[in-house]
Amino acid sequence: MKQMWLILFIALLVSALCLPIVYFHYKIRDEASKKNLLFGVSFGLNTTSEAKLLIDKVKGYTNLFLINSWDISTNETALNEVCEYAVKADLNFMVFFDFVSRVTYPWHQTWLDTAKARWGDKFLGVYLFDEPGGKQIDLGQWREGEYARDAFANVSDYSDAANHFVNSISSINSTIDVKKRSIPIFTSDYALYWFDYLAGYDAIFAEFGWNHSRTQQIALCRGAAKVQDKPWGVIITWTYEYPPYLENGAEMLKDMITAYQAGANYLIVFNYPKIKDNPYGILTEEHFAAMKEFWNQIHTHPRNLIGKIEGQVAFVLPKDYGWGMRNPDDKIWGIWSPDNLSPLIWDKMNKLIKKYDLKLDIIYDDPRFNFEEKYSKIYFWNSTID
Repeated sequence: MKQMWLILFIALLVSALCLPIVYFHYKIRDEASKKNLLFGVSFGLNTTSEAKLLIDKVKGYTNLFLINSWDISTNETALNEVCEYAVKADLNFMVFFDFVSRVTYPWHQTWLDTAKARWGDKFLGVYLFDEPGGKQIDLGQWREGEYARDAFANVSDYSDAANHFVNSISSINSTIDVKKRSIPIFTSDYALYWFDYLAGYDAIFAEFGWNHSRTQQIALCRGAAKVQDKPWGVIITWTYEYPPYLENGAEMLKDMITAYQAGANYLIVFNYPKIKDNPYGILTEEHFAAMKEFWNQIHTHPRNLIGKIEGQVAFVLPKDYGWGMRNPDDKIWGIWSPDNLSPLIWDKMNKLIKKYDLKLDIIYDDPRFNFEEKYSKIYFWNSTID
């Protein structure tokens, strides 16, 4: 009998010692997964009730909520209500501002003053403007208005355009008002990532959508982030200009896994507009199922176990060569047609993507950054590539 009690006592002692170790092992693993990736959805509809409905839907398998609604961001009561609800659901959040007002919405200033104190680390920062690089390429200006058009019409060369783009973003009042409070700024884009970072953005979300090459977008965004020592992310956006707008659930899951393996720090699913009879926007049950499956996978198989793919090879573009790079006929800085370098760079870039896939980063020749120590192999734009 004494032996049985001794065996039972030893078994209980071992359990008491091991269970906390097992618990903390999985807790640390899960916390590491969460810190390595902020994953969630954007909210682009109009009311607090719609925002709360979406939060309730995704709070069990996301940790990030992007309040991407100008109707909410211009209504102090509604914005605070949605922020509070997101924090109570244990979600990190960021807030979209098309501009930070000093006159029309003067409460923007006091809101920024108190946001960190009110919500702590759950408030990640401000999503400021939208697609500045892409708009520059497609419209010849990153902001609307006569001043923006006139300013970029007078640039003399690629470096002049680069300096004007960077300085006009970094020196605009909205950027100054956020940055002077040490609040991070974010945006999504599909071109000119390198110059977005130079303008002061703390993280850029490469857009997965349309027929854009995922590998190329990762190479451009991750490369800019790596060389400039910044985080980066991906936002899964429209595939179609009409309903259902988004790719299907299986394709979305594949895109999410690709972004995760490539090392994205942020991953967001874009959610706008609202499809008829869908209270959540454009996200359907198959999208939510894909998101839940992805969440379960990354917590079962953290990135360090499934094999993170680093950018090991760099393709270096000429300094300030602000080419859109979506196709051979894309514009340079939205102002100039492709030049005689464009077809050469296009051909070499695609050869390297085919050869190295997700191991490739695309960066710029810029003496301010020592990129050579960051890559095992480097190809310059004028290198011979077999």
